[in-house]
Amino acid sequence: MEEKEKQEDGSYASGNKECCHKTKERSDKEYRDLLHRLSRIEGQVRGIKGMVEKDAYCTDILVQVAAVNAALNSFNKVLLANHIRTCVAQDIRDGKEETIDELVMTLQKLMR
Repeated sequence: MEEKEKQEDGSYASGNKECCHKTKERSDKEYRDLLHRLSRIEGQVRGIKGMVEKDAYCTDILVQVAAVNAALNSFNKVLLANHIRTCVAQDIRDGKEETIDELVMTLQKLMR
């Protein structure tokens, strides 16, 4: 995982300034919250791997997979809400109407 550099305002930014993709500078709180959620999900997935390695009963594994799916959905909801409140709102204020099309496409992908 790429190391992030803390900015003067407390946000984190990628050290790679020449990336061709959009980036988002997040507040310290948002950054820590997202990473904490992902770390918990990562631990759950490792737990499922361990269950498979120990020949756990199928339904027990399926219940844990459902929990991971729920955690990922929760992560998506938080990230999407932050995205709308910050990136989308700012782009609309800046007159970048194409951001609405991008949001619609993103929502369509999430609802598959």
